[in-house]
Amino acid sequence: MKNHEEKLKKTAKRLGLTPDQIPRNIAIIMDGNGRWARKKGLPRVEGHRQGGKTVETIALRCVDFGIESLTLYSFSIENWKRPKTEVNALMHLYIQYLIEIRPMLMKNNVKLIHLGRLSGLPDAVQNELGKTMEITGVNTGMILALALNYGGRTEIVDATQKIAQEYKSGKLQLGDIDEQCISRHLYTAGLAEPDLLIRTANEMRISNFLLWQISYSEFYVTKTFWPDFKKAALEKAILTYAKRARRFGTIK
Repeated sequence: MKNHEEKLKKTAKRLGLTPDQIPRNIAIIMDGNGRWARKKGLPRVEGHRQGGKTVETIALRCVDFGIESLTLYSFSIENWKRPKTEVNALMHLYIQYLIEIRPMLMKNNVKLIHLGRLSGLPDAVQNELGKTMEITGVNTGMILALALNYGGRTEIVDATQKIAQEYKSGKLQLGDIDEQCISRHLYTAGLAEPDLLIRTANEMRISNFLLWQISYSEFYVTKTFWPDFKKAALEKAILTYAKRARRFGTIK
């Protein structure tokens, strides 16, 4: 935590801000890979490949900035409806990515966690995801949360079923079921809620992402396609966030 604070102070000074103006926890809906590729006359898979490189770039920048957690919407449950060839190519890219990113995660003390349903993912993806989480589980720096085979409504359904089972078995009483109880049963249990939610490619919707967790997150939408989202774009989002007054239902 001390390391986070030191980096936050340096980032704040460089941007002309105070540390409390910088979001500690950021979530990103990464959009526009396919459109980026089409604009350049490339196959859609090349957009996804470049998007994977951007993930590493932005993750490293967030580590440098002192961000505590970065949550990325990578593959939704609804994405299975895409053409089979594209889905298969994406799963192959995930396998490569989960292997290749390990040295970077270990070097930068980043812990990878998974949000979503493991069931439904190809065995090879599950295996490499499990290995990467196990290897990085000892790390104490930034948390990189990968939402893979994720859906916000599905998350709430899964949490509700767990709570119902515990109530049925007597582990929970009716009065025990409150907001904190629900939060503990979500995929994101133990992960701080996002201060800032970024969406690329100028899309103005949530797309079933972190429906419970973003109740008081600040939204930032940019026209930039995800493969082109670099350090300057991240800093612009942070500077915009810094101008917001977060009221949480109160008056300031």
